[in-house]
Amino acid sequence: MRLKLHHQVVNNQAMLPRFLTPALLDALADTPAVLLVGARQVGKSTLTRLAQPDRVSLTLDDLGVFSAAQGDPQGFVAGLPETVTLDEIQRAPGLLLPIKAAIDVGRQRASGQSGQFLLTGSANVLTLPAVADSLAGRLEVLTLWPLSQGELEGQPERFIDLAFGEDGPPLTLPGLPESELLPRLLRGGYPEAQARTPVRRSAFFRSYLNTILSRDVQALANIEGLAQLPNLLSLLAARSSGLLNTADLARAAGLPHSTFSRYLTLLDTVYLTLTVPAWASNHTKRLVKAPKVQLVDTGLSAHLLGLDEARLKRERTLLGPLLEGFVTLELLKARGWSEAQPGLYHYRTHTGQEVDLLLEHPDGRLVGVEVKASASPTASDFRGLKALQAEYPERFHRGVVLHLGERAIPFGDRLHALPVSSLWTWQ
Repeated sequence: MRLKLHHQVVNNQAMLPRFLTPALLDALADTPAVLLVGARQVGKSTLTRLAQPDRVSLTLDDLGVFSAAQGDPQGFVAGLPETVTLDEIQRAPGLLLPIKAAIDVGRQRASGQSGQFLLTGSANVLTLPAVADSLAGRLEVLTLWPLSQGELEGQPERFIDLAFGEDGPPLTLPGLPESELLPRLLRGGYPEAQARTPVRRSAFFRSYLNTILSRDVQALANIEGLAQLPNLLSLLAARSSGLLNTADLARAAGLPHSTFSRYLTLLDTVYLTLTVPAWASNHTKRLVKAPKVQLVDTGLSAHLLGLDEARLKRERTLLGPLLEGFVTLELLKARGWSEAQPGLYHYRTHTGQEVDLLLEHPDGRLVGVEVKASASPTASDFRGLKALQAEYPERFHRGVVLHLGERAIPFGDRLHALPVSSLWTWQ
């Protein structure tokens, strides 16, 4: 009875609206091939199936399909229907060149059509050495992240577009108490993790990591130190939202620098980690160029670090990096369906002025976001934002400090302290 109930809950989660759906359908309407990438079990197959339920779908996780694709890539592609979905394309990257050829032949004969190939990948095939000739000009790439808080609530986030708007946030913007916010950080966004108890959630993450590290990573590169990757992931989780210092991290992991760099590239390729680049400007001020690094899900980070609500309340220094990672991921997810489509960076100068996250609009305007694991924001929390505002007065549009309190508070000209939950409640 308990297993049946759990199965029903998971299915309900799988049916939650994915706000990337309109972008996917738009791409299929005018592009020959669309590649939907993202970590395993974030819902790529479910999204493609619900977006176009009549499309024939084949998965390369099926041994028969995989064998056919590997044995004769050209013949396999030639035998596909006019429109098809191919799941886990990274397992047979040799299909990409025949797909490219099929698209080009269709164009020459004026028989090609948009949306002919819908591909999904749990690894970034466009970075693989075997793919010397990508589908540039024929392919649109979309990234599906774990569920956003707005998707869990059933309401698309508007924080990014409203932050670039002319009107400031309302002072009545609702917040969430810490007791409701911390469980969201610990659950993260994987659909399978939402309905599970903490113990069962840890079991899911253990199995999930074992599958990726023992199968997907091994399929990409025959590495010798597979047993070192879980420790490396834990180390990266512990330094979440920190500057990427490869020499220091390699020493801490006990790995040669070249080996560490290779492992980090593999973890990025299978969407377990991500980097937030440093913002660059042609301004004369010297800026730190190192990116920030973190895992793709705070639930996964919390699992690797053994975090629960009690420990986060007891050891407040652990909360700050996890909270910043949570905000980073929510902005990355919401950027996929925002009108502004800004770049996401961090800002740090050699003199020590910094802003946790920086959104850059295509027209050059900047919105700075600071993350504070405190319920009582102070004027000192705006130091970095004010420095950014002073340095780039014509480009600075707004500065926001996201905090654990439940009230929105104005702190000056285009400076606001907002609850973290405003990321999905500011409508």
